[in-house]
Amino acid sequence: MTTPTAPHRSIRLRALTLALLGGTALGLAGFVSARADGADLSATAAVQKDFKPINSFAPLVRDVKPAVVSVTVHLKVQRAADHPGQGPGPGMMPFPFPFPQPQQPQAVEAKGSGFFISSTGYLVTNNHVVRHAKSIFVTLSDGEKLPATLVGHDKRTDLAVLKVTRAKPFPYLEFGNSAKVVPGQWVVAIGNPFGLAETATAGIVSALGRDIGDGEYDSFIQIDAPINEGNSGGPLLNQRGQVIGVNTAILSPTGGSVGIGFSIPSDMVKTITAELIKNGHITRGFIGVSVQPITQEMAQAMGVKTKDGVAPGALIAAVEPRSPADRAGIKPGDIVTDVDGHKVDSPRTLALAISTIKPGDRAHVTYLRNGAVQHTSVAVEKMPANLSMATIGGAAPSPGHASKPELGLTIAPLTQNDRHQLDLPLATKGAVITNVAPDSPADEAGLRSGDLIVGVGSVETTNPNDVVSAIQKAEHDHAKAIALRVMRGNQSLFVAVPLPAAKK
Repeated sequence: MTTPTAPHRSIRLRALTLALLGGTALGLAGFVSARADGADLSATAAVQKDFKPINSFAPLVRDVKPAVVSVTVHLKVQRAADHPGQGPGPGMMPFPFPFPQPQQPQAVEAKGSGFFISSTGYLVTNNHVVRHAKSIFVTLSDGEKLPATLVGHDKRTDLAVLKVTRAKPFPYLEFGNSAKVVPGQWVVAIGNPFGLAETATAGIVSALGRDIGDGEYDSFIQIDAPINEGNSGGPLLNQRGQVIGVNTAILSPTGGSVGIGFSIPSDMVKTITAELIKNGHITRGFIGVSVQPITQEMAQAMGVKTKDGVAPGALIAAVEPRSPADRAGIKPGDIVTDVDGHKVDSPRTLALAISTIKPGDRAHVTYLRNGAVQHTSVAVEKMPANLSMATIGGAAPSPGHASKPELGLTIAPLTQNDRHQLDLPLATKGAVITNVAPDSPADEAGLRSGDLIVGVGSVETTNPNDVVSAIQKAEHDHAKAIALRVMRGNQSLFVAVPLPAAKK
């Protein structure tokens, strides 16, 4: 049996490697400590009893340590390359300890961290710690080792809940309010880095709301407290001993801590773990749109007002036919600015807002269309397992080729062969980009041969003549840029292309 330090998770961010491994309302207030003598087993309560600013972290670490555990995962791999995170693939870095190359499956042991959230044995860790587990054990601070069962896990937020049992109750940690976390405050991380159990490190909150490209729900707390492989799933604590985050990733060119770590905010952890305990899985809201950020160039192309160079909202790039958004009248080119009274300032905040709405409920959405404020009510549905966006269909007419040499763009009708080559549905319509001139406005905007233009601004286009006519209208209206809606593979997005006439 080989024993790597921890499961491995890697994320590429700005050419560096991120690595850290080792809506329903079930309130966690229901998990109260219980002991025959009536004593409160909350490790957090001991810290809060006589709280005052800490000159030493020793009392905090002493009181919370019994609620933090080491998580040991047993799995089988055919060979090293089969192990998650192993090998030099894109965004990955080599495992810190070598795996053998057996001919037969061989047991592998890996370690992470976790912490109790109830006296009845529920505990939190990361999904990536336990996702390939054949068996799971947790080791308590007193050395007691217990088998654990996986209650539920959520890949999108990288969280998992485990359950262990014994005759006497467990010490546990309480959640704090991550919405009140501020940059600069002291924090303490406790975990099992490199198999060194009960390791405590301290630092400050460096930033909030970090998007590390790990998923649509990224909103991490950035910290400089040293965390390493094996800290995954361990708690991030404030000075009151409350959990304000779950440590999950680091940004590192070397594989070790360089003072840039990321934790999942406790407010998200509370919601996810409560539903995992209740249902064993997460049910998220879905309205059937794909969205993209609004860059300054895109805002100019869409005629959207900006403040300090920033445009509010999330741009709808595509709407799935017969989806809740489609039935509510939302169209590509609309800009969502508010959901149920909560401001939307990015695709991420829109995704978070919709995901927390219970399927069957309605979301009240405010959006901009051609600069005018619109309101609609969307009946939220359960997020389907397969989220591939369906292309808006229809028979494609076939007028001749067209070009806009001033943009560096040549387009052609979409043929059946094109649909096969580009792997598009048979009913897809649009105009195919056949050539993009080097160093042209289209090239600088990121357009490429094979992109399919399906709209200009909020206007759908079905053939090259439609595209050229829409661009000419924009030029006639003295627009500074044009927003082309393109299909690239299964992805729909807007691309802002400056109009050369606007530069004169």
